[in-house]
Amino acid sequence: MAAEDKCYLGFDLSTQQLKVTAIDDELKVISEFKMSFDEDLSEFGTSGGAEIQSDKLTVTAPVLMWVKAFDLVLEKMKNSKFDFTKVQSLSGSAQQHGSVYWKDGASDTMKNMPANRYLHYILESSFSVKDSPIWMDSSTSSECQNLEKAIGGPERLAEITGSRAYERFTGNQIAKIYKKYPQQYKDTERISLVSSFLATLFLGSYAAIDYSDGSGMNLLDIRRHVWSEKCLDACAPGLKEKLGNPMPSHAVLGTISPYLIERYGFNPDCKIVAFTGDNAGSMAGLRIEEGDIVVSLGTSDTVFFSVKDPKPAVDGHIFCNPVDCESYMALVCFKNGSLTRERIRDECANGSWDEFSKALKETTPGNSGYIGFYYDVLEITPAAIGIHRFAPENCKLHEFPKEVEIRALIEGQFMSKRLYAEALGFKLRKESKVLATGGASVNLDILQVLSDVFNSPVYTIKTSDSACLGSAFRAKQGPTGKAFRDVIKTGPEPKLVVRPSPESEKAYCVSRFQMLEHSIMHSCDMPE
Repeated sequence: MAAEDKCYLGFDLSTQQLKVTAIDDELKVISEFKMSFDEDLSEFGTSGGAEIQSDKLTVTAPVLMWVKAFDLVLEKMKNSKFDFTKVQSLSGSAQQHGSVYWKDGASDTMKNMPANRYLHYILESSFSVKDSPIWMDSSTSSECQNLEKAIGGPERLAEITGSRAYERFTGNQIAKIYKKYPQQYKDTERISLVSSFLATLFLGSYAAIDYSDGSGMNLLDIRRHVWSEKCLDACAPGLKEKLGNPMPSHAVLGTISPYLIERYGFNPDCKIVAFTGDNAGSMAGLRIEEGDIVVSLGTSDTVFFSVKDPKPAVDGHIFCNPVDCESYMALVCFKNGSLTRERIRDECANGSWDEFSKALKETTPGNSGYIGFYYDVLEITPAAIGIHRFAPENCKLHEFPKEVEIRALIEGQFMSKRLYAEALGFKLRKESKVLATGGASVNLDILQVLSDVFNSPVYTIKTSDSACLGSAFRAKQGPTGKAFRDVIKTGPEPKLVVRPSPESEKAYCVSRFQMLEHSIMHSCDMPE
């Protein structure tokens, strides 16, 4: 088959939508499709793709909504005359930590699927738990405590699985299902992550959980790439059999299901490469190198990077690297992101990003020694809340001038990212690049502060969805057996947008920032 007759698909099942990107043999995007859960599947009644239960802690999503979105996005592709015969391989990513519970007999159902019926009708009775716990859930505090106690404390759990016990992590969610719904758990023959669930729909049989997304479960021994027996036993009985064996993120799981060949005309030789988590998909899509770091600026902010010598800690996460078996992916998530930036914009810049940027330009790197910590809601890293302002002499202040407040917010957010990244093993090098993504990455003045704090140039990359693009890249790489960087070296290059200011190298003191944060964490009169 000629190169122009080949294409590769990358899917992403995020919290709010299902998206797909098609690339050609030269890694160029040739088409994109999406289905929004709230808009296109409004009959399920979700808000932002989620269902928040009455306790305000339990957050779920209907499994059949995802299946119907799968049906509809493929129908949309078919109606647009997309040529499925050209697809050589496909892969995907999905929101991390969510779990799907396949009912006894579901595997038999998938062996006999009539091509004239939608999957959401065929699989309507195939799930023992109808509403899947997702990453927004925070209802498993007792299960987290039980797991850490059983393993020997949060530090020991982090050493084994890459993270301390987190409420959204899948092992703790499974433990809750087992405790609260024992019959449904008993009736479950397989538990998938959202990523391996999506892969299962393409395979027509149960897809393995990949090492990288499996790292977000508090169950996988990240160094040995096997389930930790102690962690499994602490969560639920018979769990190993329900999870199946994990596999490398580049593994070819099999070929496309007969159902999809007959219904949509897929190439019968189309390979399915293991699906992974959305952050891992983005890491592949951004093609970061050792020494680079990604800063994603969205509703919640994240930083992630590749590291060969990880330092698991109780703050942040270490995952298996989705594109390099010899290294790891370190990630830190911060809950107070764009909403906090928007609040300060409204209060201090009359709701104008132009005025916000002007304040950043009129103040200097280091903010003349003024430092602020802004936790509108209980932060993940660190576990703190409230607004905390410090003068150059380290005494607390009740308020800052507006322009100082704006710079204190942005510098504080980026100082925290640098601090926790370095704690997980990130090392700044002369050749280090910061890749900025997310909504705030369009503001060059905010990116200038990011560049100054990290004392590194900041780049952006033009892509509508880095997780989809990364999945398409991995789809092309998986069957080749070649190193990821060798296969995708012709992909889109990041664009340099700002360089650090000359004075930035001496403007920031990470140790002082850390000391002030420590004082907040141990203060008896933390301001609200």
